[in-house]
Amino acid sequence: MIAELKKNTEARMQKSIEAFKVDLSKVRTGRAHSGILDHLTVDYYGSQTPINQVAKVSLLDARTIGVVPFDKKIAQAIEKAIRESNLGLNPAAAGDMIRVPMPALTEERRKELTKIVHKEAESAKISVRNVRRDSIHSLKEALKEKNISENDERRAADDVQKLTDRHIAEIDKLLAHKEAELMAV
Repeated sequence: MIAELKKNTEARMQKSIEAFKVDLSKVRTGRAHSGILDHLTVDYYGSQTPINQVAKVSLLDARTIGVVPFDKKIAQAIEKAIRESNLGLNPAAAGDMIRVPMPALTEERRKELTKIVHKEAESAKISVRNVRRDSIHSLKEALKEKNISENDERRAADDVQKLTDRHIAEIDKLLAHKEAELMAV
């Protein structure tokens, strides 16, 4: 039972780390990457659909993303969705293609993005701590029901804390890497 709990705890904490990595990938660093538009949706015949399902998103060069809609009628809706996102992008239609140039980051914008990244990191840490809390609660319940001994519960709680510390250190490492990437000119 304890081994299964540890395994479950590790998996849930790892999911928090993966979600944090996805959130970090959405924060742009001045270089173009097609994943930046993945979370944007567009109204496609009455339903909100991700842009990458209604258009081909590709890199034209290091600082430009190209979006080619599968249906020509939706080009304006895609352009509007990109413009209204909080990414600070200004798309321009060029024939069948929508060009999305990545503006150079100003020092002020870099600091703003760093604050956003710090908030994301804190959310990820909270998520990991919530997993720890749930696991320790499960251990206390098992102890109360006399399914495990006090020593086993204490050892397992220590192991869960070590897992928590390891995952929080990984979040801090990812944060430091992203921060360095953002502040590099």
